[in-house]
Amino acid sequence: MTMQPLIFDETHGLDPLDFELPRELEAAEPPEARGLDRDEVRLMVSRPGDARVAHARFRDIGDFLDAGDVLVINTSGTMNAAMKAVRETGEALELHLSTRLPAGLWVVEIRRPTGGATEPFRRARAGETLRLPAGAAARLLTPYKGDREEGSRLWVADLDLPEPLDGYLGRYGFPIRYRYVHEEWPLEYYQTVYATQKGSAEMPSAGRAFTPELITRLVAKGVQFAPLLLHTGVASLEEDEPPYEEFYRVPPETARLVNAARAAGKRVVAVGTTAVRALETVTGEDGNTYPGEGWTGLFITPERGIRSVDAMLTGLHESRSTHLAMLEALADRGRLEDAYEEALREGYLWHEFGDLHLIL
Repeated sequence: MTMQPLIFDETHGLDPLDFELPRELEAAEPPEARGLDRDEVRLMVSRPGDARVAHARFRDIGDFLDAGDVLVINTSGTMNAAMKAVRETGEALELHLSTRLPAGLWVVEIRRPTGGATEPFRRARAGETLRLPAGAAARLLTPYKGDREEGSRLWVADLDLPEPLDGYLGRYGFPIRYRYVHEEWPLEYYQTVYATQKGSAEMPSAGRAFTPELITRLVAKGVQFAPLLLHTGVASLEEDEPPYEEFYRVPPETARLVNAARAAGKRVVAVGTTAVRALETVTGEDGNTYPGEGWTGLFITPERGIRSVDAMLTGLHESRSTHLAMLEALADRGRLEDAYEEALREGYLWHEFGDLHLIL
């Protein structure tokens, strides 16, 4: 395996982790297609003050948790957020729903099929209408966040559908997938077992490996689960592009569990970067977490720090991803570098169908 040294390069005020990811370490299919149960993916565990990294199977995560620890999970369900689209010129495209906005509007990403995958399409124009299946249409209103129209990747759009959204997507939509996933997989492969409300463009994938049996064992051990909601947008951010606004909801009981665990000296473990983003939005400088809901544009960096959680379960993120800035806010830079070098050396798999990293 070819591996270049991990370096940090100053970009937009950040120092994003930069490394070369070999193609063979991109998980191209669900673990079930590789003969594994969901909870048999690998788990890498890194601890503060310890340069050594532990290796396990995810089903053994309970060995690293204590009674009273709280796992904060994102119960947002994944939509069939991709649809075939056609320009007025007849050019075939894909429309990816990203984020539901007020007044029935959506943030959408337009992509162009290419070689069995897709790539961002940057030649759309305001006022253009894309034809969707069954007589539906998407009208592009304006580039998202005031971007220049020329070359814009994300758009605010108005959808004209012949039936309610959930039913329409169930009939004509399909899960968003990127070049490293070579085959189409049904939506159930993109759902966590505890999803309660669909709304995410892409799966909050850090929780994918949980099974009902594993959750039962953890609860029996005294580990608590605290649900919240954050509907994730498309993850195909440009290099060094900061995340955008997403809808979140933190219930009163979750805020209570988090505060009680902290007061008792127990760990608050976020399952995924989405859980961290939602919790940080409603956690004050005094460390107290409050219930709330709304839209969060919070961008978590090492300079800002993290107040709401002590640990995180997360997947392995792409080189220079802004998610890595969040991870560095929790783990020191040297520990993060060591962990990623170990993951590359040991052949861990990346992306939503890959392996997991528990940062304690």
